[in-house]
Amino acid sequence: MINIILVDDHHIVRQGITSLLELESDLTVIGETDEQTEMNKLLQDNPIDIVMLDINMPGTDGITLTKDIKRQFPATKVIILTMMDHEKYVAQAFEAGANAYLIKNVSRDELLFAIRFVTQDEQYICSEITMKLLKQAIKTLPVSATAHDLNINAREMEVLALTADGFTNQEIAERLYTSKRTVEGHRQSLIEKTGVRNTAALIKYAFQTGLLN
Repeated sequence: MINIILVDDHHIVRQGITSLLELESDLTVIGETDEQTEMNKLLQDNPIDIVMLDINMPGTDGITLTKDIKRQFPATKVIILTMMDHEKYVAQAFEAGANAYLIKNVSRDELLFAIRFVTQDEQYICSEITMKLLKQAIKTLPVSATAHDLNINAREMEVLALTADGFTNQEIAERLYTSKRTVEGHRQSLIEKTGVRNTAALIKYAFQTGLLN
């Protein structure tokens, strides 16, 4: 049997979750509250497997409560159930010791899965948050680029390579038997074609995208 406490400042939310959980033969809601003092009493008086709580709480917050629960009852699992979907809160929750992070519009099946999953000493993030974090990660990944894609010609590639090697415009001009002004023109063209702000960003972009190996 999995013993659960619900901590949320909305009575109707606690009622709804209790009604859902009590349909399951292996789950028991020992108590529900919106007060830290009452939560602590429930934890002290009963063997509790899971505390399910919101981040927004009167007089405190779910992150602080998670830290307190983990300090006093390290074996008790904490599931954050909230409407706060920002990655900042997800990170803070797990740093505080939370075992799962769920959004309140999570499906019944996913909620039940998360409850049973964390009792196996596992951590869980609901699918909605997972997809949001994945999309953000994809956006930050460097996109591969080629000289052809960016319409960079052979001479510009030579200037780019020599710039990455640390040569000045004058030194590059001497190596390529051209003028310093021409080299400056090539470098500015590279900056415009790659959409970066300056030479340092140009070199970083070139290596991140594979333009230079």
